[in-house]
Amino acid sequence: MERAVRIHSLPLFAISCVFTTSIGCASPTTPPAREIVISVKRQTMTVIEGGARRAEFAVSTSKFGVGTQARSYRTPLGAFRIERKVGAKLPAGAVFKGLHFTGEIVAANSPGRDPIVTRVLCLGGGSAGSRGIYIHGTPQEKFIGQPASYGCIRMRSRDVITLFNTVEIGTRVLITDAPDTKLVAAHTDSRGDEWYR
Repeated sequence: MERAVRIHSLPLFAISCVFTTSIGCASPTTPPAREIVISVKRQTMTVIEGGARRAEFAVSTSKFGVGTQARSYRTPLGAFRIERKVGAKLPAGAVFKGLHFTGEIVAANSPGRDPIVTRVLCLGGGSAGSRGIYIHGTPQEKFIGQPASYGCIRMRSRDVITLFNTVEIGTRVLITDAPDTKLVAAHTDSRGDEWYR
């Protein structure tokens, strides 16, 4: 269910306070320790900690657009969380199939290769878990910064390693197609937590 909420030109701290208030935390002046915001419009991932921007990475979302339908290959919008982390200490370019390391290592931009590589952060909540939507490394690094995936959030190997080492299981993830300066609607995920996107 969505309800109309329009908030214009909010700084990141204010956005974080909205997150905090909406999920029933004790104080709107105490934002969640760390959260991830993925902008489909900008093809970026921002890590927010204590209400401040701590890191930003270029990403690649789906070339088929956004949506929640099964087998649509679209990137879902809404609120999720990191449920599982796979690939700790493996080398950059390590290839995964079914979330298991195959033993193969692929170099960045290897021609004709498009596997999941390096690290995998599995998303839960909404349709992400049932659809197998991940944040993961890709050898197709030349396409980072533009929509090119089959639904997942792709990152450069060096960036997904940094992210993997920075965030914990349970970290909240917001995927949005709203402009940076506008939070245009309230979204309720499958756990009943309200998020703003």
